[in-house]
Amino acid sequence: MEEFQRFLAGFLVVLRVFGDYIAVMVRQKKDDDILELLRDEGAEAARKAQRGLILQPGAIGDSILTLALAAFMKDALSLGGIDMLGHTEYIGFLPGRSCIDGISSIDSIDLHRLFAEKEAFDLADRDPLISAFTGYAWIATFLGEPNSNFEQNLIYTANCSGSSEVMTLAMKAPRDFGGHLAEFYAQQFIAQSGLSLEPERVRLDDCLIKATRADVKKGRELLREAGLDPNGKPVVIQPGSGGLKKCWHLDNFLAVAGELESRGVEVLFLLGPAELDRYSKSVTKKISSFSTYLAELSLVQVLGLLSCAGAFIGNDSGITHLAAGLGVRTFALFGPTNPSTYRPIGPAVAIVKNSPRSFAKKPSVRSQRKLVEAVLG
Repeated sequence: MEEFQRFLAGFLVVLRVFGDYIAVMVRQKKDDDILELLRDEGAEAARKAQRGLILQPGAIGDSILTLALAAFMKDALSLGGIDMLGHTEYIGFLPGRSCIDGISSIDSIDLHRLFAEKEAFDLADRDPLISAFTGYAWIATFLGEPNSNFEQNLIYTANCSGSSEVMTLAMKAPRDFGGHLAEFYAQQFIAQSGLSLEPERVRLDDCLIKATRADVKKGRELLREAGLDPNGKPVVIQPGSGGLKKCWHLDNFLAVAGELESRGVEVLFLLGPAELDRYSKSVTKKISSFSTYLAELSLVQVLGLLSCAGAFIGNDSGITHLAAGLGVRTFALFGPTNPSTYRPIGPAVAIVKNSPRSFAKKPSVRSQRKLVEAVLG
């Protein structure tokens, strides 16, 4: 009996020692797991702390076509945010409605200094140029040329406050490029980044812009002010564009509007600054004889109006890209420009291609009928 008690006591001691060993190992494993978790979280936080910047000096259409690149950069590089530097009248609406997190005015920075000869370029302590690019790990610029003074000075400036990768991208694709412009942007970025990134095929049916509730509310108010049903879904027609050669003959738009109105479809013309400059009072009066029109709206108001539209008809223009990006059923009219490269990105875009020779010079009854049936269909 005594021997058994001694054996049992010894066994309990061994068991206790083994238990202490197991407890130590478990604590060590937990400590290792916690350290690994902290390392992973730290790495993820560091990635999310990185930001990107796009310098886009173009107009509305150029800025919207850049959104696919911004989304690609944000996803491929796991960026915590991406900003755009451009003309605020064209990009001011993007934060809160797109993948762009913040914007800066191109006119608020002395960017012209970056065009100086590299040897003559100098920066003072706390120079505003340095602070303009502080915190950006990746910068894509559509200003300047590769290996130019601008690019070299931008690289120097951006790296004064941290490590930055700078890539200079061409805004226009070469004539022999067979893809979409957004794909051209992504391919340039990948080639210059030096990273093993897959050349992702751009989804042309993506919805790049999302209207807010306030936008929709404002759009309905504008419809009410125009004498239309605030809860209706009118067809919005915008007959202008930045270039006259890209404008379908006005009589085509008027004929389409008249036919749609005759079939019980509400039509609303949208006239921007370019149209008001080009059209005489007699022309605007002629437009009003076919349908109601709204003019001199801000870009945010236009966005709200488009968010309430049942369909949109327009040329290859910035407003057409805006309508498509919002997910509005969009009929984009192309004449001299190539829709394969410049077509709007959106989930409900139909391309109506016309002869470049007669596109802006004379009306086409055949094209009018084709468009009317497409809208009604």
